[in-house]
Amino acid sequence: MQVSALERQLNFLREIDRLKSVLRQSPLLDQSRRENSAEHSWHLAMYALLLGDYACGPVNTERVIKMLLLHDVVEVDAGDFPIHGQSAPGAQAEVEARAAERLFGLLPPEQGAELLALWREFELAESADACFAKALDRFQPLLINVFTGGGTWTQNDVSLEQVLSRYGPVIQKGAPQLWLVCEQWVRRHFAKQPEQPI
Repeated sequence: MQVSALERQLNFLREIDRLKSVLRQSPLLDQSRRENSAEHSWHLAMYALLLGDYACGPVNTERVIKMLLLHDVVEVDAGDFPIHGQSAPGAQAEVEARAAERLFGLLPPEQGAELLALWREFELAESADACFAKALDRFQPLLINVFTGGGTWTQNDVSLEQVLSRYGPVIQKGAPQLWLVCEQWVRRHFAKQPEQPI
């Protein structure tokens, strides 16, 4: 028996419900618990909706929102890879690519191919839409760390230089005006921190 397009779509939607169970390192702003990947994706979509004027150039907000809703779907299979974690980027990319093939393969072929292409575009971060989406994906957790007094930076003994190098180039490329604000906040945050022992 042939599976209908609707059955395939509903199966995909059921499968990605698991994203709500994937915990990220970032806390909620009230620090009551850690954020999950579904919440992160929703929050980024809101950032895109509101902050499009700060993109590096003209962007298609609808496409950016789609990318941000899709970008972490792979974590259903791959789990979260924290920016301050120890995993090798190549290994992460391979695991996530396999997850993308499987998950988007659940959909009707034409729809699955379209969403997989958007996911890959985000990963490559070459188009203006993808650069802006990537910038927001770095901007949101940076803000969480600033607004929670250090958050995962404090937990992972992350230095000012590490923050500037891990967040800066991506945010600056996709949203230069946002980086100007971020850099000031980051420097102010680390200026308040005591010196780390050598």
